[in-house]
Amino acid sequence: MTPDERNEKIEEYGRGFELFTAALAEIPREAWEFKPAPNEWSVHELIIHMADSESIGAMRARKSIAEPGSTLMPYDDAGWAVKLNYAKQNLEDALQTFRLARQTTYNVLKMVPDRVFEHEVFHPEKVHPEYGERYTLDKWLYIYTAHIREHIEQLQKTYQAWKEKY
Repeated sequence: MTPDERNEKIEEYGRGFELFTAALAEIPREAWEFKPAPNEWSVHELIIHMADSESIGAMRARKSIAEPGSTLMPYDDAGWAVKLNYAKQNLEDALQTFRLARQTTYNVLKMVPDRVFEHEVFHPEKVHPEYGERYTLDKWLYIYTAHIREHIEQLQKTYQAWKEKY
């Protein structure tokens, strides 16, 4: 990734919370508990997932910057949703966690020299299990920028399913 492309990605990453909450604002609160299918997340559960994911993502970015060569903690997001009872967790707390994790990480990324984006960290499998390649800070930035877009699309599909049912 060139420095200009990276800076563009960092800015997109920095707008992620606002993009997510703008999409969320389009969905009436009465639709937030609706699950399109038993194994799919409601809007409420998706918000909690974003808080957990951003917290883990913030730690992964920091490990990549400060501890290159270290191993990342994998996690089972679907298992967390069930075992941590996402459906009953506080939405406002989750939104604040999401916002602060993203904002503080954005601020850190803005200060990091370009060479640090090549720092590599490892999953226990030595490559990222979903992407099958080196896990650098550049790769992390790509993943966490795309993560917002993916879940905005999921929000919209869940809302559409709710409208079709009700």
